[in-house]
Amino acid sequence: MEKIGFDSARYLKEQSEYILERAKSSGERLYLEFGGKLIADHHAARVLPGFDPHAKIRLLQRLKDVTDIILCIYAGDIERKKLRADFGITYDVDVLRLLDEFASWGLRVAAVVITRYEEQPAAVQFKNRLERRGIRIYTHRATKGYPTDVDTIASEEGYGANPYIEVDRQVVVVTAPGPGSGKMATCLSQVYHDHQQGRQSGYAKFETFPIWNLPLKHPVNIAYEAATADLGDVNMVDPFHLEATNEGAINYNRDIEIFPVLKRILEKVTGAESPYQSPTQMGVNRAGFAIVDDAIVREAAVQEVIRRYFRYGCEHALGFAAPETVERVTLLMEEIGGAPELRSVVPVARDAAKRAVEEGKGNEGVYCGAALRLPDGSIVAGSNSPDMHASSSLVLNAIKQLAKIPHEIDILTDTTIQSITRLKRDILHTRQLSLDLEESLIALSVSAITNPAASLAMQKLTDLKDCEMHLTHMPTPGDEAGLRLLGVNVTSDPSFAGKNLYVT
Repeated sequence: MEKIGFDSARYLKEQSEYILERAKSSGERLYLEFGGKLIADHHAARVLPGFDPHAKIRLLQRLKDVTDIILCIYAGDIERKKLRADFGITYDVDVLRLLDEFASWGLRVAAVVITRYEEQPAAVQFKNRLERRGIRIYTHRATKGYPTDVDTIASEEGYGANPYIEVDRQVVVVTAPGPGSGKMATCLSQVYHDHQQGRQSGYAKFETFPIWNLPLKHPVNIAYEAATADLGDVNMVDPFHLEATNEGAINYNRDIEIFPVLKRILEKVTGAESPYQSPTQMGVNRAGFAIVDDAIVREAAVQEVIRRYFRYGCEHALGFAAPETVERVTLLMEEIGGAPELRSVVPVARDAAKRAVEEGKGNEGVYCGAALRLPDGSIVAGSNSPDMHASSSLVLNAIKQLAKIPHEIDILTDTTIQSITRLKRDILHTRQLSLDLEESLIALSVSAITNPAASLAMQKLTDLKDCEMHLTHMPTPGDEAGLRLLGVNVTSDPSFAGKNLYVT
């Protein structure tokens, strides 16, 4: 059973009350820039055991009667097909997913905004697609004068050149698929228009990490630095907050660097002194007050840094991450006493690969191992073979153990496996004949019709959600898709599973 270090119920209550207080003090309307993942925040759930990955969307559901949502997407991200790695989809597709998700939670999306729009062909196509589905869509150009010419920014040539987004509720949440999407500019543009129309409104920022009232070197805050190592984010003591209140608070470099400009823009836009003397005061995050066991969240955060170490290592091998990113996350891991072998499934997976070599059970000279920790804490191993990928072998072994099915009983028969192999080899002319995880799960579902053991085992697949897993090689697309659907927290060594450059 998972140890709990965070009280989600307390968090939801305190966070919703605090946002409403901030909205009340802001006047008629509060534009709330929402950073991080609004839905399925698995990073937060991993580093704060007990945190509901859907806590933020549940928070908005509590406030739905007073909340409008604006979704931002940067036109350049549409054009270059920027990918959201955790879902394996592009940012524009993620906007479609978010629109459906918000609707399913009963939340109202006022509009989608394409920011820094310059008639990029892909952005035009995306705009047309949404408009033809009845979605209200706006386009904002790059803000003239940003970031240094405040007089131009807060004028008809700057924010005034953007069309006003029609909203009518007290809290307006401005969110996006990822960073750099223009959330802040959209918020400030709206504040500008409101004040031009004689309407008092304010701006605030919601970020879960870093947690401002935890120490600078707390593992939870270090885990945020590890998660953003590719962006170069660095946690810092907020010097503006220290000067204004004589109290220490933690923020990160980008918010601290932009704060003087943001403060000047707010004052120019509203014609009044800024209510904020520091970027920390600008935030509304109350996550730190819902931590109920510091030791548990510290250990969980160390494990998350180790996961990031493996992830960046693989991204570097694939050409996505720079060497400096790997060096950065390695230093962070060592700083908090982490090491790859402290992830309990890592040594077991590597031992499984060694045994496969000794027993000659690999596939065409490639020997891969895998290990998964079950909810009861026991660890199951698997390795590749001419019939199956290591991920397939492992998952089948895991659900057999969960279902208490004896090892000698097959839940995928040789006949079933050979039939799929013939299909791949003789009809589809596929080079990779062994079953990846996605294929194995489909085969299992078919076998479950006539095989009671397979049916029993298949029911245990849901028990694998959030289990920790490690591979001695990077998963193939079919393995990766299957693991994502199962919701497993998987890491892998930065090694390729074979010599082929093209893997399907």
